[in-house]
Amino acid sequence: MYLEGIATPADVRALPAQAMRPLCEEIRSAIIATCAKVGGHVGPNLGVVELTVALHRVFDSPRDKIVFDVSHQTYAHKMLTGRAEAFINPELMGAVSGFASPVESKHDHFSMGHTSTSVGLALGLAKARDLAGDTYDVVAVIGDGSLSGGLAFEGLDNAAELGTNLIIVVNDNEWSISEDHGGIYANLAELRATRGHTKDNYFRSMGLDYRYLENGNDEAVCEEALASLRGCDHPVVLHIHTHKGLGFAPAEENEESWHHVGPFNPETGEKLSGGRASGGIVITPPATYADITGEYLLKRMASDQQLVAISSATPYMMGFTPDRRAAAGKQFVDVGIAEEHAVTLCAGLAVGGAKPVYGVYGTFLQRTYDQLWHDVCLNAAPITVLVFGSSAFGTTDATHLGFYDIAMLSDMPGLTYLAPTCREEYLAMLDWAIDCRRGPYAIRVPGAGVVSRPSVEIPDGGYVFGIPEIVHEGTSGAAILALGSTMPLGEKVVALLAEKGIDVTLVNPRYACGIDFDWVCSLTDENRVVVTLEDGVLDGGFGSHIARILGPTNARVRGFGLPYGFPDRYEPEDLLNCCGLTERSVASEVIELLEETS
Repeated sequence: MYLEGIATPADVRALPAQAMRPLCEEIRSAIIATCAKVGGHVGPNLGVVELTVALHRVFDSPRDKIVFDVSHQTYAHKMLTGRAEAFINPELMGAVSGFASPVESKHDHFSMGHTSTSVGLALGLAKARDLAGDTYDVVAVIGDGSLSGGLAFEGLDNAAELGTNLIIVVNDNEWSISEDHGGIYANLAELRATRGHTKDNYFRSMGLDYRYLENGNDEAVCEEALASLRGCDHPVVLHIHTHKGLGFAPAEENEESWHHVGPFNPETGEKLSGGRASGGIVITPPATYADITGEYLLKRMASDQQLVAISSATPYMMGFTPDRRAAAGKQFVDVGIAEEHAVTLCAGLAVGGAKPVYGVYGTFLQRTYDQLWHDVCLNAAPITVLVFGSSAFGTTDATHLGFYDIAMLSDMPGLTYLAPTCREEYLAMLDWAIDCRRGPYAIRVPGAGVVSRPSVEIPDGGYVFGIPEIVHEGTSGAAILALGSTMPLGEKVVALLAEKGIDVTLVNPRYACGIDFDWVCSLTDENRVVVTLEDGVLDGGFGSHIARILGPTNARVRGFGLPYGFPDRYEPEDLLNCCGLTERSVASEVIELLEETS
């Protein structure tokens, strides 16, 4: 194996040209084997093998700087920069991050996992180089899907003014996560059709030099094109056409479903249950909140022409499969990887009388802070935001943590953030929020799996008054507020304490933010101990809010939540254990607080 002898990119450059084809075959086989075992981004990585090899044949990393957009397609890059063992040794598969990580290697310049940042980052590196009087090359590698993000446009727009060395490789595989959406893709198609010779050229219109390469999966051709640009004295775009999923038939035949997957059979492509793939949420049958959401919204669209579902390039996350997208027609809009625009679009739709429902991962909702604050909340726009994956059981890479959502959204004036405990409550909240015209609602879709509570109390007046549900009224002087998906934990704690003769009140708060102030204060009428549980960061979260309200009272408040920081590729149960989110730990704390206040 060539890979076994590669410790640095210099080893790649030392190989003869005739070794490139078998090297690429080895890399491709290693990608398939690794993803089959631990999951990962299959399609994007298979499509850039030849390009990555060529980059390391031409440029002298890490002196020359290579920045991969999103960095989900860096598996080949990692193999060529000293980390091949993690892809060829079954015992070590999954030992490295699925994204760029400076902690792992000096060849990775940034921790990153969100889209459209590469051009701006590369511009910063190039400007710093020029200020220092240095002369190395800076290369940004960005996929066509990432070009729909506004940050990519801002970087490209600024790049021409740099007037110095910067190489922007546009990896065009004709796909985002699902199909591309946006006007720019018509121009990319025209550029592909004319081999870059059309007079209408998006990149040249911004003052950038431009080259086109049709066969982006030919290593020798890529190498020649990159070599011709090395040491260039101005910004230039190299637009290359590649094939997503190349070399693995299932991924070539269904690009969308093989963008990111959990474990699978590498011989048949059969997807297996279990596993936790890096950088994405693995959706497995039978019932998921994605399917529940897509089925409900599509059914309701038939009788409500004002309802429109919005996605920013992750339609599968809210259950909109290709068939459901086709059935929804004009009532489904995918804006591409453009979360900021998605939220502002929702505000316009709502003010115009429509009923927009935007589905987004919690980790990507962070990109929309200003739009939520300025365009939605300032205008009291009645939109509905469905927040997926905000949980310890969501994405576990530091780049994709989604559990800072409550701390972020609780700062939004006029926004009510609902936290359902089960399927029945989720659908009731969604039904209510769509029709409510009193301002924006967000719903924290449970992240620990689908739970059914047929006896859940659905308020007659809807979710406008901020009043929680009393699941069980105890007599011991202690109350547990179990937010959203922590309700099963709350029930276990109450049962454990009951075995010890301690009757504790259990509350379903319903509201991650927007809970009624007076109701919270009234808790102290019968309870001297209040404990909060949340599957989100504790600092600035739900428990912090409850503690602030009860601060002037004599009640003892103890919050349990996730730690502040960037835990990376953690085991969810380990994270919950370390912060005491277990039935025995919570029960012990309740007993201790009751004894202290007796």
